[in-house]
Amino acid sequence: MSDFKTQARKAEAAMRDVFPPTPLQRNVHLSERFGADIYLKREDLSPVRSYKIRGALNAMRKQPDQELFVCASAGNHAQGVAFMCRHMGKRGVIFMPVTTPQQKIQKTRMFGGDNIEIHLVGDYFDICLAAAQEWCAKEGGHFLSPFDDADVIEGQASIAVEIEAQLGKAPDHVILPVGGGGMSSGVASWFGEEVHSLFVEPSGGACLRAALAAGKPVALEHVDTFCDGAAVGRIGNQTFNILKDVPLPDVLSVAEDRICATIIEMLNVEGIVLEPAGALAVEALQDVRSWIRGKTVVCLTSGGNFDFERLPEVKERAQRYSGVKKYFILRLPQRPGALKEFLGILGPEDDIARFEYMKKSARNFGSVLIGIETKRPENFELLFARLDAAGMTYTDITQDETLAQFVI
Repeated sequence: MSDFKTQARKAEAAMRDVFPPTPLQRNVHLSERFGADIYLKREDLSPVRSYKIRGALNAMRKQPDQELFVCASAGNHAQGVAFMCRHMGKRGVIFMPVTTPQQKIQKTRMFGGDNIEIHLVGDYFDICLAAAQEWCAKEGGHFLSPFDDADVIEGQASIAVEIEAQLGKAPDHVILPVGGGGMSSGVASWFGEEVHSLFVEPSGGACLRAALAAGKPVALEHVDTFCDGAAVGRIGNQTFNILKDVPLPDVLSVAEDRICATIIEMLNVEGIVLEPAGALAVEALQDVRSWIRGKTVVCLTSGGNFDFERLPEVKERAQRYSGVKKYFILRLPQRPGALKEFLGILGPEDDIARFEYMKKSARNFGSVLIGIETKRPENFELLFARLDAAGMTYTDITQDETLAQFVI
């Protein structure tokens, strides 16, 4: 057995002093849909509702004499470090981006109690990371990287140790979300070539794909923070060194709106609460449908720290992705009866979700912002055909991201 596997086994054994193995559950709904044996490794059911406690636990247990630990995190790593600081009686200083969901900030405070202090710095993780490292260098303490650390990678690999024991064998495929690459490089290292590892990133934070294309870690010009648990602008040096030979076809990018559809489905159908990053692996199943048919597949549900104040946004984005909600600008004549004529064009399953109009003086036409929800995507083809037949002028702005971010 390699030294890495030996250390991963020791890390997995150390987890048992803090929490039991997270469940590995066969999901009937997904298995039937994709014609495969699909299991969910429920890291969303860990004590901090994500796998990040593993890396923090393993790294901290190897520093028994250290009293101060410093970290930077968009939320889940922070909670893992906070939990372990309280568990081990250590002091923690945790840096988090200002844009971190309040639910994750509050949970970090709850887990850490009086053992931690939180600093909110920067809009993006990479700015926050630099601030944390600067503070640590000045004040002292041990910096706990969220992913780019051998002990953290080793701790995350304990997931694979559990999967193999729970399944009684290695799966054919394992689907792993990627942020900075700590968990994905650890799990992939454990399974090696015996298992086909697939890596999933949000489109707005595809740092592994960018690094593979460049042959080295590179900083993304822009990061979409919607998938805050995986919104990393640059993959780690150590993690990339492990993942540098991953074939590009094995790295999947998933649009944020698509992820929203999976969050809603898993909540409504399975009663499973997943944060955006936690839904990445499940969402990617449809992209590898032909690869996994008849195979044993493990999807890592990496986190369930979902702030329900975000649910309206998630539902909105899911509806837009699935095609049952659209926004458009309608040019409406400024005369009595014009609105009534438009309402008569709507179909029986069409519902107005938004309507904004202000009459303009000395103009014959005015612009109306309209949001329509319907039961089936094909209803919009019928609606637009009726609008065209009535001679009405309109512009569909649903997919215009620049315009949508200001008016939707």
